[in-house]
Amino acid sequence: MPSSPIELLQQLIRIPSVNPDDQSGRANEGEGEIAKWLAGWLEGLGAEVFLEEIKPGRPNLIARFAPMDGRPRILLGPHLDTVGVDNMSIAPFAAELRDGKIHGRGASDTKGPMAAMLWALREHAESLRSMPVAVDFVAFMAEESGQWGSKHFAAHHGSHYSFAVAGEPTSLDVVHVTKGSLWATLATEGRAAHSSMPEKGDNAVMKLASALCVLEKAMQQRLADFPHPQLGACTINVGTFHGGTRANIVPESACAQLDIRLTPNLFERGGALALLEDVICELQLPIALQYAHENPPMETPVEDPFLQLLLQARDGARPVGAPWFSDAAHLSRGGIPSVCLGPGSITQAHTADEFIRIEDLLDGVAHFSRFIDLLAR
Repeated sequence: MPSSPIELLQQLIRIPSVNPDDQSGRANEGEGEIAKWLAGWLEGLGAEVFLEEIKPGRPNLIARFAPMDGRPRILLGPHLDTVGVDNMSIAPFAAELRDGKIHGRGASDTKGPMAAMLWALREHAESLRSMPVAVDFVAFMAEESGQWGSKHFAAHHGSHYSFAVAGEPTSLDVVHVTKGSLWATLATEGRAAHSSMPEKGDNAVMKLASALCVLEKAMQQRLADFPHPQLGACTINVGTFHGGTRANIVPESACAQLDIRLTPNLFERGGALALLEDVICELQLPIALQYAHENPPMETPVEDPFLQLLLQARDGARPVGAPWFSDAAHLSRGGIPSVCLGPGSITQAHTADEFIRIEDLLDGVAHFSRFIDLLAR
């Protein structure tokens, strides 16, 4: 078994847990194998462990060190899955040590934060059962796609918890407010014709491109009405565009995907999807909304007592906002005040040479360990 947090992180990296929804991933992987390994390791620390299958072969892991006896209860909650490994410049699962870093898929997002949490729990294994605040370890499936793990957990277990720390690489800053996200697929229909006679057809690509230019400008103006003091403005990005089959055929269909990052202010006033639909309707754009998935933002007051303990647990810790999205938003939406915290930098997440600095990992262990010390008082 691992004898240090470094060895623990190496072990976690060496168990592939690529999200099977990721088209750049690898077949027949997922969260099942790493969840089973963690179950055995946590049971060795004295935890009661449950694997709650959310999708076939893809469980959440719930580890309890103290009984459900009514005492305040919090959770440390990283996610089990990683993004895919296509085009990585390093061996994704070798967990190589080099230049003071641990390399591999998930080293930063989010097996580094996971290892720091787990090792801090190991350091307090003998006292966790009797502490005045129960500390559970919960690892979620599918954060990198539909967040079904955190949604299910919030719906079925959220009432038992007073606070949650989602494991993410935040450079040990306490991220207490994040943007939400809307992913939407927009489409247009035209009429095919031979390209030598384009006037006989109706070019769906040009129709959609023109509509998107108008839509983007109008949405930017409307989104500017919902700024946040820490997060700044809402944003919109057209990320993909597909249309046509051949250069010598007038395209009869086209579609594009866009991403809107929304502040709590916009979410409280109806959300990004409603705003997008309103703008398309008002401008009478020839666009059909084919698919939309909206995730909520998160905002936990800095005054929350558990958040204050996290800040006390490390000199220089500060409450910050972040433009990205995580499981913490669904936990928060489900009634659990939540933050994101962990060692490592978000700039290393999903990269071709993903790594975490060993000194950052050890700082993360110290931060979580000190947090548990404060909870024990």
